[in-house]
Amino acid sequence: MSGVEDLDRHFREAVAGLRSAARAAGPLDSRTALDLFDAQSESRHADFAARWMQQQGRGYYTIGSSGHEGNAALALALRPTDPALLHYRSGAFYCARARQAGGVDAVRDMLLGVAAGTEEPIAGGRHKVYGRRELAVIPQTSTIASHLPRAVGVAWSIARARRLGAECAWPGDAVVCCSFGDASVNHSTAAGAINSACHAAYQGLPMPILFVCEDNGLGISVPTPPDWVRRAYGDRPALAYFAADGCDPQAAYDTAREAVAHVRKHRRPAFLHLSTVRFLGHAGSDAEAAYRMPSDVAADLRRDPLLATARLLTASGVLTRQEVLDRYDEVGGRVFAVAKEALESEPLTTATQIAAPIAPRRADLVATAARRTSEASAAPVGEPVTVAQAITHTLADLLGSHPELVVFGEDVGRKGGVYGLTRGLQRRFGTARVFDTLLDEQAILGLALGAGLSGLLPVAEIQYLAYLHNAGDQLRGEAATLQFFSQGQYRNPMVVRIAGYGYQRGFGGHFHNDNAVGALRDIPGLVIASPSRPDDAAAMLRTCVAAAKVDGTISAFLEPIALYHARDLHEDGDDAWLTPYPPPAEHVPIGRARTYGTGTDLTLVTFGNGLRISLRATRRLEQQGIACRVVDLRWLAPLPVDDLLREARVTGRVLVVDETRRTGGVSEGVVTALVDGGFSGAVRRVTSADSFVPLGQAAQLVLVSEDDVQRAARELLSEGR
Repeated sequence: MSGVEDLDRHFREAVAGLRSAARAAGPLDSRTALDLFDAQSESRHADFAARWMQQQGRGYYTIGSSGHEGNAALALALRPTDPALLHYRSGAFYCARARQAGGVDAVRDMLLGVAAGTEEPIAGGRHKVYGRRELAVIPQTSTIASHLPRAVGVAWSIARARRLGAECAWPGDAVVCCSFGDASVNHSTAAGAINSACHAAYQGLPMPILFVCEDNGLGISVPTPPDWVRRAYGDRPALAYFAADGCDPQAAYDTAREAVAHVRKHRRPAFLHLSTVRFLGHAGSDAEAAYRMPSDVAADLRRDPLLATARLLTASGVLTRQEVLDRYDEVGGRVFAVAKEALESEPLTTATQIAAPIAPRRADLVATAARRTSEASAAPVGEPVTVAQAITHTLADLLGSHPELVVFGEDVGRKGGVYGLTRGLQRRFGTARVFDTLLDEQAILGLALGAGLSGLLPVAEIQYLAYLHNAGDQLRGEAATLQFFSQGQYRNPMVVRIAGYGYQRGFGGHFHNDNAVGALRDIPGLVIASPSRPDDAAAMLRTCVAAAKVDGTISAFLEPIALYHARDLHEDGDDAWLTPYPPPAEHVPIGRARTYGTGTDLTLVTFGNGLRISLRATRRLEQQGIACRVVDLRWLAPLPVDDLLREARVTGRVLVVDETRRTGGVSEGVVTALVDGGFSGAVRRVTSADSFVPLGQAAQLVLVSEDDVQRAARELLSEGR
């Protein structure tokens, strides 16, 4: 049995064989039991309709919820104001929550998503997701377990927002519900998220989250070992464990209520293990006969949760067998009518329309917010500072200006960060606002995601760029997609400070001298800030925080470690790398470059450590009669294309000085922007090698150098003469 017709027929035949009883009080009150059955029926028929719509050429998503309808009992055990981050088999949960809240047609929402119709209320045809702001359902992609770290961040934020006096998106006694499958529970992201929740609760921090594992025993075709989930999560520190048969409506409802009550009362995490079954395969193209025995499928049919609810209704006398079938058919007719309407829905028609929610840019409002940010500045305006000092002063300004802003990461609290940039901030602003996290980049970014979503303004620190790659999907798959999949109804404003790049002396190796930014550059909407000078570091950090607050912008703020404490530019003691700390009103608009010099022979385009290298090389080139100008990109995404083209056309010759790798590095984007912009002059690039950075002096053999820049500049000029 694998098809819609077979599943429908089995249900009808099984209901016809049920025994009815005289009306009597059932174990569930009749209203709850009927709501449960209706929600489950809506979800089941929506699965049927999705496959029918696919046959009509207008159905694009067939991962269904059939067999998982027991999660409707979970929805009814929660409140409609409890934030929910759901597994992709949560159709019945969504239908039940819509019934709780009222005023939402869950079936229409789901089938418009299947048809990729623009009227679908959360993603607007961009993807089939479960989500609605009115239902406190936060849309999730299907990246395995990627939503769990965010869910932990949401749970943490409820109490923290209240403590800081910030307006939170959720009630103070809310329970965060996060559901996932038994295969997902093995993913490192799930393991890390559950561990971080337990770690917080173990220390006494409020962590009101209910993890729900819907265990159907299969990860597509791979069986989950029997009893594995219980053995793995049934005895964890600070994690209460509850288990129930998700195919038994009474057991599922009672146990879910018990688990929810535990979390709501104690503000501690719990793990609800619901055993389920899976019908209709993993998705529409999945042929279960290739890996499942007929006896296993038959055993699952006997556990059908929709049939179990029908059995409960007839056994308690709430409905007769015929009334069950009539109600089931009535739901089916309504769902099919909605499906036919969904076939006629309007699809997305332009790339501009599709991308509109990704990265709103309101430069004027951001500028106003940036100026307002530092009105309470206690920093030494006008005094010479290093890059590190500029960032420290700016973080203090921002903490003083935004009571909802929090700074966190590994070692940022009492120690003040590995390089001392957050030193003194915890003592000044308190442990509620400046604090250490556990050693897990996924958890750090998940905390930022949940905090931004809930009403806080997170500034998270990733200790080294190399460590970010452990958790890149939290930016790519979760942070950057939220506004896209919710049409801006949900957003996760955040700034991620990342210490990176090469050229550290006397320290390093690959993990402390990582120059790979390709994984960031291809994330739609992500702002990548790369300051080199102290004044830019301060002004650009103000911009990133203002953009987060105004537009929900997600920024990666790349800080050049080798320049943190630099003072000199050309000679020891010249203090030429120091700059005055900029006044509060000063900020740098996103996507604007900065030019040094007025030479007309050659334009050098660079960023990060490349700016210092280029300025030093330029001085030597000028002594040879070559007049240069140096463009500091400052923003690697979006690139400052207009400034780049203007400065390139002044000289007609461009040398891109790129400290990242030749393949996948920033220079590829710069050269492409020049070509796309119609630049017809000469272009050459000098980059670091396609290599990891080795330890010690050998690092200089793979990183771009001043000599490389001078040599390339002379060659480029000689070609044009």
